[in-house]
Amino acid sequence: MDGIKYLISVSLLSVLCVSVAAQDSGYISVTISATETDRIIAGFTKNEGAFREALTNYVFNRSATVQTVGMGGQITGTYRRDSFMTFSSDGKRFEKVTFSPISTLTEIQVTPEDLEDLGGVNPFALEPNATSLYNFKLLGMEKIDELDLYVFDVTPKSIPDPKKSKQRLFTGRIWVDETDLMIVKSKGKAVPETKQNKFPIVETWRENIDGKYWFPAYSSANDTLAFESGFVVRIRMKVVYSNYKQATSDVKILDDK
Repeated sequence: MDGIKYLISVSLLSVLCVSVAAQDSGYISVTISATETDRIIAGFTKNEGAFREALTNYVFNRSATVQTVGMGGQITGTYRRDSFMTFSSDGKRFEKVTFSPISTLTEIQVTPEDLEDLGGVNPFALEPNATSLYNFKLLGMEKIDELDLYVFDVTPKSIPDPKKSKQRLFTGRIWVDETDLMIVKSKGKAVPETKQNKFPIVETWRENIDGKYWFPAYSSANDTLAFESGFVVRIRMKVVYSNYKQATSDVKILDDK
């Protein structure tokens, strides 16, 4: 394996996570009509579009850590990147890196582009214009803390051909608040994968911001990636989002002097 580096694209969910067969099963089955199920799906996909639009008006901090883990559980390499996600003078999303030591990863590569999705550009958008790409299956309901949540399995209707398209889709599970029909938790991974590009299972929790929207608060992964060559690597990922604030019209980023 000397000289070969495997690229791992780490996404949240934008990020969303586990092999579907191994998902948690803490939900309770419920009987809901197809009409009502369709109403719930239409509601949370509409709200997901509104959430993504609202996020474009917020600045926030993001701290991302990706580590590889050895056979005995020891950390064999670390990638760290802390950023302030804000806007440039022309209004475009801008990542101002605040802390980024030299990576000690040797088995995989993580680039700033791989972390791009963690800045709010979530490729797994379950918005109205993307719902035709997916099958949604209502599994039941689960109570987490004080929230009553609908539990859905989400799977692509077809897997894109990675040789013809860069499109990535989500396969996994989402938890939707019964009251406001917003996604508050997700667990899944990206598809398709290739021989040298594997995706970890990522679990993301959201928190209520400004009493209205649920924004990502914490994402984590603890997964073993098996490449077709036989190379296997265990990774851990942790991403913390904090200090969400609505951006003002005079936000400008200047080059450090």
